[in-house]
Amino acid sequence: MAHTWNVRIQLFTAEEVSSDEPITTAHAVLTTSAGGTLDGYGRARLNPDDHDVPEIGEELAAARALRDLADRLLRTTSDDLAAIEHHKVHLHP
Repeated sequence: MAHTWNVRIQLFTAEEVSSDEPITTAHAVLTTSAGGTLDGYGRARLNPDDHDVPEIGEELAAARALRDLADRLLRTTSDDLAAIEHHKVHLHP
């Protein structure tokens, strides 16, 4: 049986109120073929000394969101295994 999981990443850029520096945030959503969802979040802020290249901020925010999503998926898997095994399970990333 084949299962399809999809990951969608939404990117948002806005200026931080306190510093007028652009902040890019990313929201990654994993949707499983069974209808379950899991979220991950990431953000990137432009260093004032760096060149303003929006694509780099988007890449960094997306990477952080995907890493957060992966960590949450590992925790979910660990919890599911613990429920089946009836003891605490810790998975290494």
